[in-house]
Amino acid sequence: MNDLLHGQKTGSTGPVECLGQTFHSEQARREHFTKLLAEKLKDPAFRKIEGFPQGTDEAILALSDPPYYTACPNPFVGDFISFLGKPYDPSVPYSKEPFAADVSEGKNDPIYNAHSYHTKVPHKAIMRYILHYTQPGDLVFDGFCGTGMTGVAAHLCGDRAVVQSLGYRVEANGEILAPDREDGRAVWKPFSRLGVRRAILNDLSPAAAFIAHNYNTPGDAGAFEAEANDILSQVEAECGWLYETKHTDGRTARINYTVWSDVYLCPECTSEVVFWDAAVDRSAAEVKDEFPCPHCSAKLSKRNMERAWVTSVDPDSQSTERQLKRVPVLINYTIGGKRFEKKPDDADRRLIEKIESTPVPYWVPTENVIDGKEIGRLRSIGVTRVHQIVPKRANWVLGAYLSKCKNPRLKLAVTATLLNLSWMYRWRANGKGGTTSGTYYICATPQENSAFNQIKAKIKDLSAVVGGSKNILTNQDSGSLSIPSNSIDYIFLDPPFGSNLMYSELSFLWEAWLKVKTENKLEAIENSSQGKDINDYRHLMTACFSEANRILKPGRWMTVEFSNTQATVWNAIQTALQEAGFVVANVSALDKKQGSFKAVTTTTAVKQDLVISAYKPNGGLEERFGRSGGSEDSVWDFVRTHLKYLPTVKIRNGDLEFVAERDPRIIFDRMIAWFVRHNFPVPMSSQEFQAGLVQRFVERDGMVFLPEQVSEYDKRRMQVAIAPQMEMFVSDERSAIDWLTDFLKRRPSTYQEIHTDFISQLGAGWKKHESKPELSELLENNFIQYDGTGDVPSQIHGYLSTNHKDLRGLEKNSPALVAKAKDRWYVPDPNKAQDLEKKREKALLKEFDHYRTFTGRRLKEFRLEALRAGFRAAWGNKDYQTIIDIAKKVPDEALQEDEKLLTLYDLALTRTEDGI
Repeated sequence: MNDLLHGQKTGSTGPVECLGQTFHSEQARREHFTKLLAEKLKDPAFRKIEGFPQGTDEAILALSDPPYYTACPNPFVGDFISFLGKPYDPSVPYSKEPFAADVSEGKNDPIYNAHSYHTKVPHKAIMRYILHYTQPGDLVFDGFCGTGMTGVAAHLCGDRAVVQSLGYRVEANGEILAPDREDGRAVWKPFSRLGVRRAILNDLSPAAAFIAHNYNTPGDAGAFEAEANDILSQVEAECGWLYETKHTDGRTARINYTVWSDVYLCPECTSEVVFWDAAVDRSAAEVKDEFPCPHCSAKLSKRNMERAWVTSVDPDSQSTERQLKRVPVLINYTIGGKRFEKKPDDADRRLIEKIESTPVPYWVPTENVIDGKEIGRLRSIGVTRVHQIVPKRANWVLGAYLSKCKNPRLKLAVTATLLNLSWMYRWRANGKGGTTSGTYYICATPQENSAFNQIKAKIKDLSAVVGGSKNILTNQDSGSLSIPSNSIDYIFLDPPFGSNLMYSELSFLWEAWLKVKTENKLEAIENSSQGKDINDYRHLMTACFSEANRILKPGRWMTVEFSNTQATVWNAIQTALQEAGFVVANVSALDKKQGSFKAVTTTTAVKQDLVISAYKPNGGLEERFGRSGGSEDSVWDFVRTHLKYLPTVKIRNGDLEFVAERDPRIIFDRMIAWFVRHNFPVPMSSQEFQAGLVQRFVERDGMVFLPEQVSEYDKRRMQVAIAPQMEMFVSDERSAIDWLTDFLKRRPSTYQEIHTDFISQLGAGWKKHESKPELSELLENNFIQYDGTGDVPSQIHGYLSTNHKDLRGLEKNSPALVAKAKDRWYVPDPNKAQDLEKKREKALLKEFDHYRTFTGRRLKEFRLEALRAGFRAAWGNKDYQTIIDIAKKVPDEALQEDEKLLTLYDLALTRTEDGI
């Protein structure tokens, strides 16, 4: 395959090209760049780069394959971008709406399944985004790359068969077309071109970067498989006896797996209870929650028994260890091509005792297990050292295999099998054993698998994915990148989300075997063991998004995959994006069709991930904003620019959907965030903004469009029977007003008519600390009631004449119409609305003053609208200290869950710290 980075297959003896240089062989290329990397590692400043992994020079060099991949910050990334990238040119037109369709991709794919990871997005899902936003040769960046699926996706955008498997059509000239509907008929519309994109991939975790490297840099799959199998054959000839047992006729057989059982103590008779013998009913394929003691018949469960422990000297660490007592209870083995099962006999037990008492004659990691929120559960069951996470036989085989690996890529077979070889592999009564992702859970009946079987199977799986892609990997903090500004064409991120997963802890087992570990000081998670709360998480994510904004070309897109149901985490991400300079344009769903440990067992876990589409405003908007100094013209300039980035239509299952980002209220919020980030006061009120929208732009079905966009929406609207409706959830005073506005626009009503529907909205979704307003107060402060004097307002007249036949055709002063219209509430026109808003704002600020004088430690109940109004006023007056002081009186949960308050508070802290 022709490639700018690499002209020959790995393993070839002919000349190879790399970053514009020619080498007489692959070995020469590797030696040249390894020498440069070795020199760089001697530079103390280089090792001070944020996120530099924990590892010796020797260990880092042993893993690295420069310039494609370094197990540390990659000093060759700049050369890669200079050689393959296209400098930012504002004169080159680029215009893309956000990818607004929901995506569903399964995980039953050899590439996806070759190596496990804590969480990852299927590469075929990422391909849809890359094809939408980029063209062949563009540079794609992923700062939380995990196993490198973004790089795989970028490469496969040049594979005709894979692109077609997504449901697209590829023309002979490389043009890619997507299915659509036009005038009620199916059509194909061009949207991209066939061709490889280049990826720069980064992860804080050395394990992740190592795995991603093997998916994303050139390699000879055949040579990988042959060499790995040759090493495994040598190890099997030397260590095969570890997994031997005797068949019933005395012949030697090979063990497939051994099931072990924890041993407990009966609380009544203190006798040892082997959990397997007492609780497992194989005939019924179940593990009983309750069972009788085999010695005294007492009623037992795991909850009311103590574990049995043993203390001994560990021959590998030479330390005295106290560990859970565990005994072998079942052996599954193969002889003559057939599988059999047996209970361990005396010979099996003697073999196990021999193995356990003999030091492994190869290097295996015996260091202490790190402290951590998730990994800490191991200490409670006596697992204090790394090698204790894996059975002795597996340690022996893995150590022997690694000792013979000259090519670092062959170590991939170790990381790929470690979890299945660990004590975390669960035997299940239904025969579907496995590990549980996202945790270090070890069950009472773990299954010890044959290391030979596992490695052999993985070598075959891995050989299908090694090589192919030609991307570059770096290993550092995403908040401090060695990438030139305005050099990246598109960014896809699947970052950590709050406390969902403890990535550095979960990768620790892999990294201990690789001898290079995560420096977790700047790991963007919530983790009490690391002393990080939601504020730390938000600040770390802001740093990462700020770097993403810096390296992304103006006017280009970033996609952020989000998986967390907590409002605090959602707001942390939204706030971080805005503070970094991005503007959110769309949120869609991504169904990855698999649940992790949290998603399976936690009732609040999301079943679908959300995908945030955010753009970096083009340079023209920034320049114009700087010149106009935050004037009213700047408001409308922002709105015009923002509307260009929003999806014109969203279709789901043939139905037209409401585009939430085109809602005037959300556009207003985006505009405020833009002004606040640039440290300018907002030059108009909400009602003035709404009135200006009506004058300057086109409204359809509650959404705002540019004049040149609305024709496309109208065309689609004519093809459906029902207009799209925005889903409204009432959770606080602001959303209650929004609900009333929508209700009264459709149906001007009396207090009694509104009351029943309104009360039904004030359910369990109401925010904990938000005081519930009276309906009469909300109506009085935000709407107008027709008192029967003068003509019936047009809004009420239109509603009544449409819904009451006897009132049609009547004049607005008709007594019958006036009688029916009297006491109805309606939405005021913009001029009157501005007067109402000023009145309401005055009342809110008066209430905010009460919060200033509050002397208690925390406000137990308050109006969010009053806090928002007060924070806005204080911001406009550059009174940052008031925002900080009041924020301390607000419960953390309430502050973290409100995007508007959180943004102003966070920026007030920044301004105060910077002395502005």
